[in-house]
Amino acid sequence: MRRRRRHGIQVKTAEQVELMRAAGLLVGETLERLREAVKPGITTMDLDVLAEQHIRDHGGVPSFKGYHGFPATICTSVNEEIVHGIPSADRELRDGDVLSIDCGAIVAGWHGDSAITVPVGEITPEEARLLEVTEASLWHGLAAGTAGARLTDMSHAIESHIRSQGSYGIVEGYGGHGIGTRMHMDPLIPNHGEPGHGPVLEPGMCFAVEPMVNLGTKDTVELADGWTVVTGDGRRSAHFEHTFAVTEDGPRVLTALDEGREWFTKLGIVEAGK
Repeated sequence: MRRRRRHGIQVKTAEQVELMRAAGLLVGETLERLREAVKPGITTMDLDVLAEQHIRDHGGVPSFKGYHGFPATICTSVNEEIVHGIPSADRELRDGDVLSIDCGAIVAGWHGDSAITVPVGEITPEEARLLEVTEASLWHGLAAGTAGARLTDMSHAIESHIRSQGSYGIVEGYGGHGIGTRMHMDPLIPNHGEPGHGPVLEPGMCFAVEPMVNLGTKDTVELADGWTVVTGDGRRSAHFEHTFAVTEDGPRVLTALDEGREWFTKLGIVEAGK
């Protein structure tokens, strides 16, 4: 049985973490399928159809579809769109676009949630650098998610890496979250802030960490559709996300196909295999 401690964060048993790994793996595999499908001329609705078919064909249920009325399986956010973009048969991707894809799936009642940002054809060096910085900041945040750390240690690690790489807008008001039997659970995990605050992380806690970074201002605007969030200045944005479990041996990234070993080794943040 799952446990809740006085901090209100759901703590999973080892068996429940394995069920979350099954959901996370399905999400990770779906995103890789979509990454390969992205090219000029494809529509964001084409990608949504591929995602739903893959999730359902492999025993999962899309987390997003119907969530508070959201009409699709994935979020597709193009260029200045930061998060929650709605797939459309009228939105055809063009060479030079930047596309963020956010995907969630449920397996046996447990959720996985992950996002990637991919180039469509050739993008500018400045935009490619934005994607690199945002993705690396995610992994710095994940690496800070160790047993005994504080919740905001992850927030601080994300912000510190981004600040060290140049002048970027770190989106506020949107961030990571707890995850388990529901997609969005307490607590909120901002992508900025001082370290050493919030609950102490314990083995069995699971979180989705998701930095959103803009080329320009941090300011955001929600469009009239009630979902799509765009940059205040119209410049481009990137979004990366992974679901992970806190373990005695370090963070286990449940939505990464290799559970994070390659990135952790590349960045030298934790020992290989942790």
